[in-house]
Amino acid sequence: MTAKIAYDDVEVGTELPAQSFPVNRATLVQYAGASGDFNPIHWNEKFAKEVGLPDVIAHGMFTMAEAIRVVTDWTGDPGALVDYGVRFTKPVVVPNDDRGAVIEVTGKVGAKLDDNTVRVDLTVTSAGLKVLGMSRAVVRLA
Repeated sequence: MTAKIAYDDVEVGTELPAQSFPVNRATLVQYAGASGDFNPIHWNEKFAKEVGLPDVIAHGMFTMAEAIRVVTDWTGDPGALVDYGVRFTKPVVVPNDDRGAVIEVTGKVGAKLDDNTVRVDLTVTSAGLKVLGMSRAVVRLA
């Protein structure tokens, strides 16, 4: 597969379509099963609070994975991803209610690089707080 976005059609500042990703306790249990990360801070409210967290929190890698979907959906090819990194700044708190939490992701092209690659800068928030900092991806475009 090749990215559906052409390098020549992209400018610095090009905005990617924003997306929202709901997350609830069931999602966290499913992710724990898939990832093998059964840390009780991700599913046991009593334990999470005992260690000083406000409530159960989403896995950091889960949060990263949801955020990068904005980029891979935009390129149309997950294989176009060359590099991706973040800093974890705040946890995604997932209350045990019907609403759960929502991860909000926006992105824009921060730089055009060599070899048909661009850097995409992501802003990732939940409940109005920035949950990932320095969230940047490099993708190779057509």
